[in-house]
Amino acid sequence: MASETATGKSVGPVRFLPSKEAAPDKPLFIFLPGMDGAGTLFRPQEKRLMPWFDVRCVSIALTDKSGWVRLARKVGELIRDELPGGGTKGHRRGVYLCGESFGGCLAMHVLTQFPELFERVVLVNPASSFRRLPWMHLGSLITRRLPSQAYQFSSLGLVPLLIEPHRVSGRDRRDMTAAMSAVSARTASWRMQLLSEFEAERLPLERMTHPVLLVAGENDRLLPSKREAKGLLGRFPNAQLKVLPHSGHACLLERETNLQKILLEAGFLPL
Repeated sequence: MASETATGKSVGPVRFLPSKEAAPDKPLFIFLPGMDGAGTLFRPQEKRLMPWFDVRCVSIALTDKSGWVRLARKVGELIRDELPGGGTKGHRRGVYLCGESFGGCLAMHVLTQFPELFERVVLVNPASSFRRLPWMHLGSLITRRLPSQAYQFSSLGLVPLLIEPHRVSGRDRRDMTAAMSAVSARTASWRMQLLSEFEAERLPLERMTHPVLLVAGENDRLLPSKREAKGLLGRFPNAQLKVLPHSGHACLLERETNLQKILLEAGFLPL
């Protein structure tokens, strides 16, 4: 998969956003975004991580209708192309994989398809419980039948479920609203359909010996993230759980959430 990833010029449906500061001497930190697929909402955390990592945010085109396996293959190949020797066994550049919500599910697929690429994994409020929640299936069916303008208006009603408003700055709330508004009803329906089909039980997570950090917002009103993280904790052989007691679903947008500090406390920062 040819791509000019450091400058964000890849024309494929899955690409890296332009990198603010290429740092080939540092480990790669790959961020997989939530339902919006844009990758732009990671900017507040990116600044804090840049002293430690070469941070890359993956962006998924709104027109991409790939299933989990194909989408994970695209992401894995994109990452592999960034590594010395195309990610062949023995490459010396560390790669951290981080997925939030929808991106957490995608990260599990990427990890199990390309386990040799990654050193550590971070899953933030992974949306792997979606298929077990009947009201989420209903939302997917309704979204499929809504005109895009009606969907974009109704999707703003999800904001109180996604964030703790007093913990997110006005600028970041506006950025989140813009990212949500850019997603059409058809794209949202497709991604919700993927979530309704996601089954962590079918993935060989027990074989993944990588250190895994699960981060869950205790005040998540959209999904039972704390309970789901505890379930995943038992699947990974080498995992730890960090519960954020006051955080909602989109916890990485919160002023008080410092992913760099969380990684430091978990022993996940590179030496």
